[in-house]
Amino acid sequence: MKERIYKKMAGTSAIFIPADYASSSPVERDGLAWTDAELSMPSSPQSLRWQPPLESTLALEGLEEYNPANDGDARYINNLGIALVYIGKIRGWVALTDYA
Repeated sequence: MKERIYKKMAGTSAIFIPADYASSSPVERDGLAWTDAELSMPSSPQSLRWQPPLESTLALEGLEEYNPANDGDARYINNLGIALVYIGKIRGWVALTDYA
């Protein structure tokens, strides 16, 4: 599997999207870059628990107050056009770049 590189979205607690994300997005331009191994990405999409899609990452962060995520929860984010998985080890959301 090809190693992927991620950057943290600016202004978020812990949301990581691909460093080469083609659309405009508020990534930290001067921030660090992480590999999927460093972010503890799951090796198989079958282990994910799909939750209802959300309009934006702002809605995703709002869930922390009333519906905290569990390790392996996944959500499609409409305005980004990508899905994210919650990684309990890092307490953050990471973009899924290979899923069906």
